[in-house]
Amino acid sequence: MVDEERNRFSARAARYARVGANVGGVAARIAGSRLMGLDREGGNAAALTAALGSLKGPLMKVAQLMATIPDVLPPEYAAELQKLQSDAPPMGWSFVRRRMMSELGRDWETRFASFAHQPSAAASLGQVHKAVTLDGETVACKLQYPDMQAAVEADLAQLDILFSIHRRMDGAIDTREIAGEIGARVREELDYRREARHAALYAAMLADEPRVRVPRVREDLSTGRLLTLEWLEGEKILNFTGHDLAERNQLAEAMFAAWWLPFSRFGVIHGDPHLGNYTVFSEGGAPRGINLLDYGCIRIFPPRFVAGVVDLYRGLMAGDDARVVHAYETWGFKGLKRELIDVLNIWARFIYGPLMDDRVRSIADGVAPGQYGRKEAFTVHKALKELGPVTVPREFVFMDRAAIGLGAVFLHLKAELNFHRLFEAAIADFTAEGVEARQSAALKAAGL
Repeated sequence: MVDEERNRFSARAARYARVGANVGGVAARIAGSRLMGLDREGGNAAALTAALGSLKGPLMKVAQLMATIPDVLPPEYAAELQKLQSDAPPMGWSFVRRRMMSELGRDWETRFASFAHQPSAAASLGQVHKAVTLDGETVACKLQYPDMQAAVEADLAQLDILFSIHRRMDGAIDTREIAGEIGARVREELDYRREARHAALYAAMLADEPRVRVPRVREDLSTGRLLTLEWLEGEKILNFTGHDLAERNQLAEAMFAAWWLPFSRFGVIHGDPHLGNYTVFSEGGAPRGINLLDYGCIRIFPPRFVAGVVDLYRGLMAGDDARVVHAYETWGFKGLKRELIDVLNIWARFIYGPLMDDRVRSIADGVAPGQYGRKEAFTVHKALKELGPVTVPREFVFMDRAAIGLGAVFLHLKAELNFHRLFEAAIADFTAEGVEARQSAALKAAGL
C-alpha cells in the first residue's frame, strides 16, 4: 500500500513557502541589524517568536525545545521563545475521521465503545482523544497531524539557516552537533511504533518503582501514526505546589526516580521533562506519584557516556582533576586545555552542586523556575567567547535539558531533599558493564 503522506514533495514545498515567508524575514532582519551594528536583539527575538507562533508543527516544537537548552540561544531569544505555548489549536472532527480511517480502516468506529469528538490535548505534532475500547478499557489515542514528515524536513532545513546565522554572529559554540541531535530526535517522534516500544521499555525499567506509572500500549489499536495507550487518571503537578512539604517532596522524589533511575541503570533518559508530559496520581485522597505520559523524545546513550557522568561526579567530589578530564574526553570534548576545563567546570559544578551537597536543601535558592541555569549558562557562554568555537557533543543536548527541566520542577514544588543521597543510591552499584548488560537486554525485549 502506498504511503501518501511519506515526505511528499508537494507538501514539503508548500511548507517551505509558508515557513520561509515567516522565518526568512526575521533571519534577514537579524543579519541586517548585526551588520549595521544595531542593538535590536530584544525586538528581533520578539519578531521570531511572533513568526513561529502562527505555525503548527515541528518548528514550534523545536523552538520550544531550543529555549530550554542552555547556551543554544542568546538569553533574550530563549526568554521570548519560552512564551510559545505547547497547546496548539486542534484539528477538527473531519481530520480525526480521516486519520482513524487511514490507520484502522473504514470500520474503525466499530472497534471502540465510545470515542470523544473533542481532543483532550493538542500539541505541535498531534492531538490526543479519549476513548473506550470494546473490552471496556479507557485509552488515549494520539493522532499525528497530516504531512508531518514533510513538515519536519522542511522545518529542519529552515532551522539550519537560523543556526548558521547564529554561528556567524556568535562563534562561542559550534551548534552543528546540537542541530543534528535535535533533528534526529524530532524525526524519531514521528514514528509512533517506535514510541510504543519506548513505552514498553519504560514499563520494564520502572517495573519495581511504584511511584511512577507507565501506560500500557494497545498494540491492536496502534500504527505508525496512531498510538493508543492506557488512560492514566491524574492532575497537573502545578495543582500541588500549595500542598504540605511532605507531599511535595514525595512528588519530587518520584520525578527524580522517573528520570535518573533509567539513566543510571540502563543509560536511557526521557529528554522532555515538560510539565504537560506527566500528571500526578492520588490514592486515598493524597498524591502518591506521577504518571509518565509521553515517550516520543527518548535518548538512549552508550554506556561509556553514562560512565563519564559518574566519573565527573566522583572526580569533582574528590578534587581529582585527572578523573574530571577523563570524563570530558570520554564524552568527546576536543582540545582540552586548562582554560577550557575551567569553563566546563563552571557548568559541571552548577549541575552537580546539589548532588554533591550531603544535606537537605532546595535545588537552588531564590531562583524562579524559568530562570534555573540561565545565569550559569550566560557565564559559561561569555567565557567560551574568548576560547571558542567549542563543539558540544550531541549527547549533551537532552542530558542538559533533562537536568534543567527537572530543576525547574523541583523549584515549582519548593522541594527540600537530600539530592546527594538520592543520587548515591541511584549509582550505588554502578559499572559500565552492568549498564551495558541491562541496556542490551531491555532494548531487545522492547524491540529496539
